[in-house]
Amino acid sequence: MELTEANIKSLNDYFVTRKEALVAFTRALVEAESPSGDEAGSKAVVSLLAAAAEAIPQVTKTERVASENYGEHLRVRVWNDSPKDKPIVILGHTDTVHPRGSLRRRPWRVEGNRAYGPGVFDMKANCALSLEVIRACVESGIRPQRPVVLLLTCDEETGSLTGRQLVEAQARQAHAVLVLEPPASGGRLKTGRKGTGMFFIEARGRAAHAGLEPEKGASAILELARQTERLHSLNGATKGITVNVGVFHGGTLSNVVAAEARAEVDVRFSTISEAERIESEIRNLRPVDPRVQIIVTGGINRPPLERNERVLALYEQAKEIARRLDFELGETQVGGASDGNFAASAGAAVLDGLGIDGDGAHATHEHILLDDIPRRGALLAGLIASL
Repeated sequence: MELTEANIKSLNDYFVTRKEALVAFTRALVEAESPSGDEAGSKAVVSLLAAAAEAIPQVTKTERVASENYGEHLRVRVWNDSPKDKPIVILGHTDTVHPRGSLRRRPWRVEGNRAYGPGVFDMKANCALSLEVIRACVESGIRPQRPVVLLLTCDEETGSLTGRQLVEAQARQAHAVLVLEPPASGGRLKTGRKGTGMFFIEARGRAAHAGLEPEKGASAILELARQTERLHSLNGATKGITVNVGVFHGGTLSNVVAAEARAEVDVRFSTISEAERIESEIRNLRPVDPRVQIIVTGGINRPPLERNERVLALYEQAKEIARRLDFELGETQVGGASDGNFAASAGAAVLDGLGIDGDGAHATHEHILLDDIPRRGALLAGLIASL
């Protein structure tokens, strides 16, 4: 539907009046701790969200999808009386990186314009926002042209082992996927995300006494140190590639030539061609010392979300709605990945970073900006209504 000025004002007014209720619901979600892999915590958060969804008359189906060792994914279908139409998918996740007990050390608190709590920015507040956006359309008499599917996974922070299949299947059917990950600094949307990979490199050498017969040894540590230099030299090979050896283990005692060493390598890339190049480089590593064996495992985890014409078309539409809400909406490309990467690789048009502004994702100072709730809510509701 075409958004009128009256529609825009109605949506903004709705979120102004509902801000305190949304904050209260966000607090309830934050206080139901749900670190990745905590099945009880996951189910508790999903219970809160499912109950809130089922109270909205236009919700046609609520599904709790079991995820072994993680808990439950949640899928909510709205305005689903025209199932042949491609839906708009709202995508997010209910898990956090904060271990159980974090709330006790850093309890929920509001200071001025900021609400603090473990996982509030990434992304409990945005889980609350997703349902409030649906309710806003209902209360404002706005009927989107397409069905809406809300998909909240429970294992995004640990690589979406079980959520990936759900995301990709839903994305293949979607008209557009709107990702409620936190925005970049300054509230900017994310029109591009690098893909990610994790590789494990093991070196197997030959032990020897470091003082008596060092020449009989073949140091796995030395070999892996040389490989580390080789890997880091790949940084800047193209604009989008970054390589980091972030974990390094090896050896047994200081007077023993190390027979074994192991490293964990994080890689990032902006395009599929870069992914193929960096994976080939790593898998074809050859030892400097021929007496040492190199074993490479792991691989590419998330493909890139590439900044293309369809992404930019969604951004321009969002930017125009923001203009009518009297704020400027920027955009950027970032190194971190999300489930939006999987949605893009499945062929969907994806716009990421639509969540409430704040700071401190994964950190102790994690918070949202309360004043951003009305405009973010109105923006997202306006997008859903007009796509």
